[in-house]
Formats: sequence, C-alpha cells, structure tokens
Amino acid sequence: DVMDAVGSAIRVDTRGREVMRILPRNNDAVNEEWISDKTRHVADGLRTQRLDQPYIRRDGRLQPASWKQAFDLVAQKLKTTDPRRMGAIAGDLAACEDMFALKDLFTRLGSKNTDCRQDGTKLDPALGRASYLFNATIEGIEQADVILLVGSNPRLEAPVLNARILKRWRTGGLKVGVIGENAALTYPSEFLGAGPETLERIAKGDHAFAKLLAAAKHPMVIVGQGVLTRADGAAVLSMAAALAATISDGKDAAWSAFNVLHTAAARVGGLDVGFVPGQGGLNAHAMLEAAAKKEFGLLYLLGADEIDFSALGDAFVIYQGSHGDKGAHRADVILPGAAYTEKSATYVNTEGRVQQTIAACFPPGDAKEDWTIVRALSAETGKTLPYDTLAQLRAAMYKAAPVLARLNVAGGAAGGSSSDSVSALAKLAGPVANAAFVSPVKDFYLTNAIARASSVMAEMSALKKAAIAPKIKAAE
Repeated sequence: DVMDAVGSAIRVDTRGREVMRILPRNNDAVNEEWISDKTRHVADGLRTQRLDQPYIRRDGRLQPASWKQAFDLVAQKLKTTDPRRMGAIAGDLAACEDMFALKDLFTRLGSKNTDCRQDGTKLDPALGRASYLFNATIEGIEQADVILLVGSNPRLEAPVLNARILKRWRTGGLKVGVIGENAALTYPSEFLGAGPETLERIAKGDHAFAKLLAAAKHPMVIVGQGVLTRADGAAVLSMAAALAATISDGKDAAWSAFNVLHTAAARVGGLDVGFVPGQGGLNAHAMLEAAAKKEFGLLYLLGADEIDFSALGDAFVIYQGSHGDKGAHRADVILPGAAYTEKSATYVNTEGRVQQTIAACFPPGDAKEDWTIVRALSAETGKTLPYDTLAQLRAAMYKAAPVLARLNVAGGAAGGSSSDSVSALAKLAGPVANAAFVSPVKDFYLTNAIARASSVMAEMSALKKAAIAPKIKAAE
C-alpha cells in the first residue's frame, strides 16, 4: 500500500485491466490484519483520470503524441539545457527502481539537482539511516510505556500505526503526550503545548512530562512532518534527537527512542537510493525558487504533484506519472507511467522495512512501467543506462544501496549504528521559531493523485467537511 508510509500488506483483485477491490493481507509486524479506509476504498481512483498516452504541449495546449515524438523532444531538451539549470523531483508514490534510474540518468547528464523531498522535509541521509527512520519499529509500539508525539497526528498520517498505539493503550500503563495540534487520537493523550518551546522545556528536563520519559523503560519520541517541513525543521529535529538520546541513556541498548513518522510511501526509499542533491546541487525548494526567478531551464517531475506549480516560471516541465493531476496540467511533455498496482517495484516504509510489490495488472493504453521509460529515454540522450531488465537494474541498485537487498527487515543502519546517527543529528542545533506545529495532512482523503481521482474519496472528503462545518461555525 502506498497511501501512507506504513507499508501495509495488501491483496489486489482485478478483472482484466481493472482493479476491483483492495483487501488487507496479514502482516503482524506492520499492519496485522488491518488497512486504512483510504487504502481499501481508493480502487476506483486507479481507473479514472489516467494518463494512457504521451502528450506534447503545442500552441499552449497538450496534444497527443507518439512515444518517439515525446522522447525526441525530451532528449533534445536534456542534451541542450545547462546541467546546472535542470533538475528532477520525485513524488510521494515513486518506487525505488524508478528513482534510482532517474538519479542515474541525471548524474550521467551532469546534473546534481535531484530531490525526493518535494515538501521540503529536512532530512539528510548523510547522517545515517537511523536519522530518518521509525527506529523502534511499528511492532515495537507494543513495548512502549511513554510516547511523545511531536508535530504529528498519526490518526491522519498513519491510521494503522495509530491503531497500534490504541492497542498498546488498551493493555494499560501507556502515557501519551502531544506537542502540536490538540487532535482527537482515539486514545487518551495529554496536550503539552503547540510548538518548539514546549519541546525545549522537556529536553531541558524543565517539565513534568520529562520525568515520565526519564523513568520510562521503553520511551518513544515520534517526530512527524509537522516538524520536518518547517524552515527550522532541522533544528527542531535535532532537539528531538537530543531528547531521545538523553532518555535512552543507560537503558536497553537495543531500544531506540528516536522515531520519524513519514507520510510519503516513497520518502525513505528515496533517501536510501540517494535521490537528494549532489555536492553543490539544489534541493526541491531551491529549484522552485530558481524557476520562479526564471533561472531554471528544465524540471523533470517523477509523479511530483504536491509542489507549488505557480512558481515554475517558464521552465520546461516533463511530467512522468500515472494520473492527470496537478503536475500533468502544468507539463510541457507528459510521459505516461504505471500506478503502484501495475508494476513490480520496491518501496521502503517508515521503519525502513524494504518491501517488493508484484504487478496485479497492466498500465492502460500506451503507458509503461516507469523505470523502462527512463531507460528508453537514456538511450535517446546518448547516456544509455547499463541495465535492460528489472533484475539487472536491481543488481545495480543493490550495489549502490546494499540496504535495499534486505527484504522485509525493519531498520538497519547503513554505515554506522543507530545511536551514532541520532548523536550526529542531535549536534545540528540552530535557531528555532516559536510557531505551532501543524500537520501537513489537511484532508485525509485527498493526499495524492490517485486519491484525488477517486469519486469515493471525493465523497468521503465532502462528508467529512459537512460534518465538521457546524462545529467550526459554533466555535466562531
């Protein structure tokens, strides 16, 4: 499942080329026998608003084209654009193979501007894998005795993980503290404060909740995207890491109190394959800033739909994806790719568990599996990638990122221990703003292109808004 970063095991039932239903498969370590409502009912979004042939923008309008026409135009642009003025951004549903191939192509073209953090998440794989994982593991929640949620609403961001916290609370003895939004989480929690000042007090030991964390046998600090996407995200993350290191001191060495809760299925895999800027390269935010100033020539979007498209200026935009969503509307060339049910691919969940999918059906029309598009395009640019099959690509990917060969194993620090990564992260201290933490998930039912194509999700979103509107009015 790619609707969030939990990586729930699913079964996909098809009739011909159509997905008819999605059901949970049992995986006690991840989702037990559960999946979220969005995962279960998003299937109709896989049938509608699909990109099933290439398009080229002519005279201001997107018009159907052949693969050869699309490749010729894209290859010509890639070969003639200054590598410093072109870049690639990967979206939230991209598979590891797709990102690895695209990163490989842009490296061969001489561009260092690649980023899988389209929302501006402040995470750096150079600090070690444990600096961006849910290190205690999802199953480990059942051992926790005190949990501190920082800038995270797991009920919206990871419902199945949130259910695991509820399961643990029902056994008794769990205390949950919240810094951020005072949301209903389905289990009792103590609202401690809205922003970094509360976290700072707890980190210094100047707060009652700090004593609970210090006394806990298995404490957990869970940091969400409400922290990571802020301008001061790295500094706040550092503060949380320092707190986690302090409360872990002298306790079970196998237990890690520091946990990052991701919302994007592609994020951990992207960090693992190194889909981040090279030395001196631009991140996603810097690319958009340059484009807004008309200082950027070309942007390749691998299913990236959650960026500010008004900031792209006159940049030439290539969109490779499965749905006619925001990115496709802005594109100058559209390369139709495959949805997650239509390709055999690798994804890594929030706890660093590497999982592989098996294609349940085929992409519609002339659409193709995403890595094959990048491979075919590379030949047109004269920078042919050295793999012709999925097995060959995976062999190259495993050589570059050996951790991706460890299937179905959570965690695993690449290049050092978990404590080393957390310690390195804790040293990144910097200035922090006092603004409240806010979850980036505004509408649970419409978080990605597939969900936005689903009429069931649209109806659920409308029902949710209708239910809360009277409460908002009453509060005003």
